[in-house]
Amino acid sequence: MVASTNSGGLQIGPINLWTPVVLAPMAGVTDVPFRRLCREYSERGLSEALASKLDEAKKGVDAPAGLFVCEMITARALVEGSPKTWRMVEPDPSDRVRSAQLYGVDPDTMGRAAQMIVERDLVDHIDLNFGCPVPKVTRKGGGAALPWKRDLLEDILKAVVAGAERGSKLVGRHVPVTMKMRIGIDDQHSTYMDAGIIAQRSGVAAVALHGRTQAQYYAGKADWQPITALKEAISIPVMGNGDVFKGADARAMMEQTGCDAVVIGRGCQGRPWLFTDITSDLTGAGIPKMAPDLRTVAQIIREHALLMTEHLGSEFDACRNMRKHIGWYLRGYKVGGESRLKLGRVSSLDELDELLNSLDLDQPCPKSAEGPRGRKGHERRPHLPHGWLDSQLIQDAERAQVVADEAVADGG
Repeated sequence: MVASTNSGGLQIGPINLWTPVVLAPMAGVTDVPFRRLCREYSERGLSEALASKLDEAKKGVDAPAGLFVCEMITARALVEGSPKTWRMVEPDPSDRVRSAQLYGVDPDTMGRAAQMIVERDLVDHIDLNFGCPVPKVTRKGGGAALPWKRDLLEDILKAVVAGAERGSKLVGRHVPVTMKMRIGIDDQHSTYMDAGIIAQRSGVAAVALHGRTQAQYYAGKADWQPITALKEAISIPVMGNGDVFKGADARAMMEQTGCDAVVIGRGCQGRPWLFTDITSDLTGAGIPKMAPDLRTVAQIIREHALLMTEHLGSEFDACRNMRKHIGWYLRGYKVGGESRLKLGRVSSLDELDELLNSLDLDQPCPKSAEGPRGRKGHERRPHLPHGWLDSQLIQDAERAQVVADEAVADGG
């Protein structure tokens, strides 16, 4: 069954998702400008019935075209008052529902960070990252490695839920907590079922499951069967993630697994209009799939760059930040090595305009611009703390070590 997509749709705590779609947090990607583009394109895909009700949407409560979560925020840096990190958690004034993702391995720090961002009225929803497979994170016991230690996971979840509740009392509204995770460490060390059950009893409002293990990284094909199994095992909403690259993929995932929403990650890199296709498919709007020619893509790059300049307050910083996005936007189009090299070094809006205008802008959208994109790589040996897999309960020395390692990594 596909989750309800009318204005009484999927509930995550007090938040009403009219459309069951979520932009996954991606470090260095899901900043304010990119989130705004994705949300605007998602709203273009709403059915006529839902689009007619946009003006009725309540700020902080209604998510007409889904949730758009900011890039991962380190809890310790918030608690220690890092100005850069606090700027990262500042919401876009145009956000309908303000969503932030926290990362950390220490329950006390995570709970304090949750309370701080809620009581400062910066968020309507908190997500937690237990899905990151990057070695520099997992070798310190964080990300996808952490759910193996069931007691540590439960301590963190309870601390964050409690911290959010303390903050909620001050602002007079409930802020729900969700979590994102993977199937497990590898095929021999599954964690998702225990983690989902622990999340439910800890007061977490919903969970998202990426159909890959930590060892898989982004290689191979996502396995959706565990999403089905988790949905059948717990009563809180389950969101599916992995290999959703078009609207038909989103609908197929929901129909095959029974999940309550789909989470979109690397498939939208350089392609924010993917959300138009997905939202249209899920709401029955019937809007034709967008296949932009290069002229249209160039216009979107320019719009993105202007939003980035406004956000950062520096044209140079904005163009430097845009370089990776430009590479994703131009995937599959015939641009030429020299032009790609110059665009990868662009440092001003005038230079960006000149380079884009020099391209063959009448190119239609190539087939190679669709489908999987972003990081792929290959399966790799999981990077974990020494002896991590010896027990699913964390020892006092291990707990102290992961907290100390996180402090060092954050410059503490």
